[in-house]
Amino acid sequence: MSETAIVPDDKDWTWVLNEPCPECGFEAAAVTRAGIADVVRANAQTWQAVLTLDDAAVRPDPATWSTLEYACHVRDVNRIFDVRVGLMLGEDDPTFANWDQDATAVEERYAEQDPATVSAELLAAAESAAARYESVPDDAWERRGFRSNGSEFTVDSIGRYHLHDLVHHAWDVRAAVARATVLAYDASAAAFRDGTENEVIDAMISEFAAAVGSGGRVLEVGSAGGRDARHLETCGLSVRRTDVSPGFVELMRADGKVADVLDPLTDDLDDPERPGVPYDGVWANACLLHVERTDLPVVLRRLADATAVGGLLRFSVKEGDGAAWSTHGHVAGPRRFTFWRAEPLRAVVDGAGWEVETVRQYVGFQSDQPWLEVRARRRG
Repeated sequence: MSETAIVPDDKDWTWVLNEPCPECGFEAAAVTRAGIADVVRANAQTWQAVLTLDDAAVRPDPATWSTLEYACHVRDVNRIFDVRVGLMLGEDDPTFANWDQDATAVEERYAEQDPATVSAELLAAAESAAARYESVPDDAWERRGFRSNGSEFTVDSIGRYHLHDLVHHAWDVRAAVARATVLAYDASAAAFRDGTENEVIDAMISEFAAAVGSGGRVLEVGSAGGRDARHLETCGLSVRRTDVSPGFVELMRADGKVADVLDPLTDDLDDPERPGVPYDGVWANACLLHVERTDLPVVLRRLADATAVGGLLRFSVKEGDGAAWSTHGHVAGPRRFTFWRAEPLRAVVDGAGWEVETVRQYVGFQSDQPWLEVRARRRG
């Protein structure tokens, strides 16, 4: 594996301070000063999770960093910005020493570092940087500093610029993020199935089934242990059981059910039992919350393309801001959740080929977590 195969990134990314990044979706204007430290800490959790993967040190192709190399870079980014903010707070108009990130990656042999060590170092660097931002006095956010090329920053703008670097690199390894979440479910599939068996969503299922109509063919995304599919079938629907977790699919097959491993972001959604025939509805309960924010429009569009005109979509996500990792509930490993607010979610659904009927808030079973339930029809 050749480290020199990486093409140096010599682009000027300061434009992200004024407009959203079209790739990772980061919006500098949406971040509050008080929230900078929280994002730094939350980002570190992503690297804690993906650095446990067996292939963390493997490049997806010769010209792209491995997850490990990206993590080394993020660790050093946190260190560099911690120092720079410290200079801005302690000196008047400092000029920062130049940092060649690509040369550093080669010189420090990022590809050969130990993932566990990098994980610990990254967490420490993130905490130090987060604490630095929390220490900024109210009257010091406009203090200035200059990059070696003359670019001017304030403490406020360099904090936002720092965050884009972190968020963008987490986006770069989003495939690893998704695999880490899948592995967490695989390892706890039976415990999750048994722990959620008695959660009551009968009214939602009955309402959905009545709207689809008896005999309708439904694609279920995220079938987990098969609880919802059984209820849907009891209501007269024909269900294609699918899940991105092989562990869940194995459980359903062990129960004598036909089930497929399926990722709605990348896999063919055509129904193998009815080739070429669109679904009458899509049921995706508490699973699309694991889809990255920038990927959800793609998933919803692909589901729309697989659904008949007038077909019904029902899915649910957690309400809130940003994204986070969690080890709560019946799954021991870390899972990543993306939170949504009603209006941005409605806009995404509408833009993906669906006519939104309702976006309803409800409180989760045995939890005070607010959720958003979306019902929409495939637009003609």
